[in-house]
Amino acid sequence: MLKRAKMKEAIDFSAFSPTDYRYAVDELRAYLSDEAYVRYKAKVEAALAQVFAARGLLKKDLCAEIVAAVSDVTAEEVYEEEQKTKHDIRALVNVIQRGVSDEAKPFVHLGATSYDVADTANALRYKDAVLNVIIPDMLELERTWMNLARREKNTLQIGRTHGQHAEPITFGFALAQYVNRWGSQILKTEEASENLVGKFSGAVGAYNATSLVVDDPEEFEREVLAALKIKPAAISTQIVPPEPMSDFVHAIISSFSVLANFCDDMRHLQRSEIGEVMERVTEAQVGSSTMPHKRNPIGFESVKSLWKKFMPQVVTMHLDQISEHQRDLTNSASQRYTQELLVAFDYCVRKLKSISERLEVDRERMQGNFMQAKDNVIAEPLYILLSYYGHPDAHEYVRRKSFQAYKENRPLKELVENDNEILLYLRKFTSEQKEKVFDAEKYTGIAAEKTEKVVSYLEKKLSNKFPEDKRK
Repeated sequence: MLKRAKMKEAIDFSAFSPTDYRYAVDELRAYLSDEAYVRYKAKVEAALAQVFAARGLLKKDLCAEIVAAVSDVTAEEVYEEEQKTKHDIRALVNVIQRGVSDEAKPFVHLGATSYDVADTANALRYKDAVLNVIIPDMLELERTWMNLARREKNTLQIGRTHGQHAEPITFGFALAQYVNRWGSQILKTEEASENLVGKFSGAVGAYNATSLVVDDPEEFEREVLAALKIKPAAISTQIVPPEPMSDFVHAIISSFSVLANFCDDMRHLQRSEIGEVMERVTEAQVGSSTMPHKRNPIGFESVKSLWKKFMPQVVTMHLDQISEHQRDLTNSASQRYTQELLVAFDYCVRKLKSISERLEVDRERMQGNFMQAKDNVIAEPLYILLSYYGHPDAHEYVRRKSFQAYKENRPLKELVENDNEILLYLRKFTSEQKEKVFDAEKYTGIAAEKTEKVVSYLEKKLSNKFPEDKRK
């Protein structure tokens, strides 16, 4: 698999957020850092100049001046200018204008309002971050889970409901649930990213400013946004309609929830009394400051903890859907943390891929835990077949026998086979049915087949998205 070049940056221990010094994903800096945000806003200003030039309203050499000035803009000088203007977009405009001739200056930001630039820039960078970094990482985790599910599709495991032994499955079947859920989230996240929209419709969304200089302001908007490869909203106020961004954040957090659920399952399977899987640790890794023997599931717990921190952000996003009249500022600060959600989420995706690749499965322990339940497992198939062959109250009969087996500490099979009351029904069972009833290991339904079916379906559904498929 192709390796991405990584930026090695020194840790800034004076930073406030642990996202910066503990959970950072270097490849996302090009999209989600403040430097990147300034650069994306500048791209919008460049696109505006290019459309003016394409329409013959701005000389090509003046357009080239603006584009060149845009490429030289840094976050540092914009932030320095903002200390004077107390306005981020006006600061950006001032910095760009300082780099061009007096003849070009009037066309910088001409007809635009701040959130033509800011909302469009955010949609662009989030879309690029997801499509270029996060989706590929999600696909790598999906491939890892697919391989694990296939490898363990015949590994017998006792299924659990309400934390109690239920019916037999295979460990691969349990993993296939996550292959399916995660694959669905990849598609939803990709769709939500593609549906992000921009705007270039002015201070209240009615194209007041651009209609002064062009005859077709809606087409002008489409041309500016097409240069940036993003779609315009059907209608805007000063800001884009919030629902596409709300749907985008929801897709990320919904995906994050799948990760948290997987971590919960794997963490519980690592409990000392279960011990069916183990997160392989390094030789020098410490599990406790006082108990040298500890091997804690810290990777799974870390992901769950980060999910707890960022999951409530979906509530904030829904609160941000409310903006009075054409716009207020009550979402200005709260939406500055969307990029932090994306970084933490991708960090967790990468972390789980690494853990899943080295997940140790104790098949003997799974078999041992299954054997504890095998005498009770026959209750369901016995009840089903007794009903099928005409017993008038099979569920109650098996319930009473199960209670008797528990009370007398005897196998349910023994009690049933020696009960003349149901011999008539038992004789109707086929040899294959008897085997599935009285040999609990055979009562796995189609767990292995379903695992293969689900994995194959998602492989096809995600075909040409996996890195190895794109190279074919």
